[in-house]
Amino acid sequence: MYTEKVMEHFTKPRNVGCMNDADGIGKVGNPVCLLPDEKIHLIDRIKGIQGITKDLVLSHDGEYHSVSNNSRRLFSGKILCLKSKLGKIHLTPDHMVYSMKVPKKDKFKRIKNKVKLMPVWHHAHNLVKGDIILYPIIKKEIDKNFLRISVTKSKYDFRSKNLPSIIPINDAFLRLSGYFLAEGNVQMKPSKTYLSFTLNIKEKDIAKDIANISKTLFNIDVKIQERPDRKTLIVYIYNVFLAHLFKKLFDNYGKNKKLPAFMLFLPLDKQKKIIYGLWKGDGYVNLSRQNPRAGYSTISYELAHQIKLLLLRQKIVPSIYSEEEKVIRGVKHTKCYRIHIGQKESMKRLCSILELHENINKNPAITSWFDSNFLYTPITKKEEFEYSGKVHNLEVAQTHSFTSEAFCVHNCGDVMEIFIKVRNNKIKDIKFRTFGCASAIATSSMVTELAKGKTLEQAELISNKDVADALGSLPPIKMHCSNLAADALKAAIKDYKEKARLKKAADIKVTKMKK
Repeated sequence: MYTEKVMEHFTKPRNVGCMNDADGIGKVGNPVCLLPDEKIHLIDRIKGIQGITKDLVLSHDGEYHSVSNNSRRLFSGKILCLKSKLGKIHLTPDHMVYSMKVPKKDKFKRIKNKVKLMPVWHHAHNLVKGDIILYPIIKKEIDKNFLRISVTKSKYDFRSKNLPSIIPINDAFLRLSGYFLAEGNVQMKPSKTYLSFTLNIKEKDIAKDIANISKTLFNIDVKIQERPDRKTLIVYIYNVFLAHLFKKLFDNYGKNKKLPAFMLFLPLDKQKKIIYGLWKGDGYVNLSRQNPRAGYSTISYELAHQIKLLLLRQKIVPSIYSEEEKVIRGVKHTKCYRIHIGQKESMKRLCSILELHENINKNPAITSWFDSNFLYTPITKKEEFEYSGKVHNLEVAQTHSFTSEAFCVHNCGDVMEIFIKVRNNKIKDIKFRTFGCASAIATSSMVTELAKGKTLEQAELISNKDVADALGSLPPIKMHCSNLAADALKAAIKDYKEKARLKKAADIKVTKMKK
């Protein structure tokens, strides 16, 4: 895709940096944005971009970085919708996505050759179905060994049993957390506040585990009620303090449930216990079909994408899709989010977590893979539509990137800054600072080489064709980068001339005043 000269200037760019005392500065770029409702991963939740202010967002380095500004503007034109296994994103065509372009050659149909491709920031409009996107794996890991709680009884509460002031965050507590997120509910009425878990009548092993955990951790006995008419088994834990604790940690009712932030950063072995409880409560594993697979269902959007983050840390490839609200045989089914696991290695890892000792030999096609920092997975669909309205973008410290439900994007388009130092009408020194793809960096580097030592008039004549030719050509879809480089140079010269004009006018005014 790129010439040797382009790669040379990309990997070893010339004249990189900025000048604090520059005589002229030129800055050009393409503003880029997302639609207002696009969900972004914060440190404690997933939230629409329009409501994000001074939050911490997940960046492409797997760490969380602060948002310094949320910019918005009116936009009218084409919006792209990109989809992957993890979800979708709506963005302006020039917005850059961390990704790999897959060449149209037979050898790149195989994973062993795809993994050798170089990941860079590509404009969304240059990506197509089959190109690979990179999704970051959370690096932050903080162990937490106990919860310290404060229990205050009401004046006339003579029945509630006190909880221990310190509750261990051990395997048992994390399994119980998973059970609650999958099947639990908090009933909060005056004089009637308790926890309940609604299970299938066959899930007596889960009911027994809940009972043992409740007794061991809280010294509370449970009540188990079988309802054969509904094929359910309900486990009741009657304790107002435990009910309040679980509501505070996990919220209540299906669509509002979520993991508390600290659980997203626990060590991997502890997170396995959360996944165990979740999957045992509301998931399935089918090992008898030709290609074994597993699945999990929830009506909580936030919980679905938190589970995604947990699975990615375990190197398990999830596929997430939503089912809209519908009525089947007179029964209303709420909108839900389904997580599917199918790839062989992912199934093996999940079965290990669920203590299912099955030998999975089936080997379905591998389309996604991991390294220590990212999930690599293909774009599955690309669409476009006309849009008119507000769009938003985030400015993120240090990494200049943020992560949506399914894609990692940069917080700006190709942006180039060129700084010039002028002596005797010649460009004595020149520096550049560029954020962009390989072509953007290479063209910035080359235009500084072409301009250095030339007169201002000669430098102004440098065209985008001159830049592209000096690099041995650019792919057609990257020619706009050479335009930006030439424009940035012209903008720096224009800035210098304007400053010189103002200085000359000021000097003339001072001279006249002295006379």
